[in-house]
Amino acid sequence: MQKGLAELIGTFWLVFGGCGAAIYAAGFPDLGIGFAGVALAFGLTVLTMAFTIGRISGCHLNPAVTAGLWAAGRFPGKDIPLYVIAQVVGATLAAAALYYIASGAGEVTGLATNGFGDRSPGGFSLASCFAAEVLLTCFFLIVITGSTEDAATASFAPISIGLCLTLIHLISIPITNTSVNPARSTGPALIEGGAAIQQLWLFWLAPILGGLVGGYLHRHVLKARTDS
Repeated sequence: MQKGLAELIGTFWLVFGGCGAAIYAAGFPDLGIGFAGVALAFGLTVLTMAFTIGRISGCHLNPAVTAGLWAAGRFPGKDIPLYVIAQVVGATLAAAALYYIASGAGEVTGLATNGFGDRSPGGFSLASCFAAEVLLTCFFLIVITGSTEDAATASFAPISIGLCLTLIHLISIPITNTSVNPARSTGPALIEGGAAIQQLWLFWLAPILGGLVGGYLHRHVLKARTDS
């Protein structure tokens, strides 16, 4: 239960901090933080929570990370439902809080949801968005598993993981508004509704597939080379 609560709180922080930066600050008149600021906000949420709750739950904050760590042989399958439920609940509570705060300034026009086609910030096709989400989540898992494997460098893992997520957002905000995290996509989509929910399937399928591939590569390719 403590692990589940840690994942709920951590995922709340990720969605509230990252999506909050996109909603409130990215385009603020004359002082907007832009794509780079939003990317950094997402990276900082993971970095700060990894130092805070990493010792409790491992700080997954992401069903694709949980699935990838299972594929890497680093996480028990029996705990997957607890983690995923906690992550989705945390993300949804954060999205509700974001909506409530944003409504204080008038009509809420969006909650930083993810999308493809006409809902992609850059108008990227479904196939392009799918490929980006799979590849980026795969490399995210490679960084996570590699950074946390060696006891000598594991204490620095939150830094490399946070910077990796920042880089991922710098690449893919124009493509999908960056998911690589089904919980992060689900919370805002459930509160916003409409087309965001209709396109949500891609932001479960692609990140989890990428996470599984990344975990498999670590377990059967990269870990073997490290051990040798």
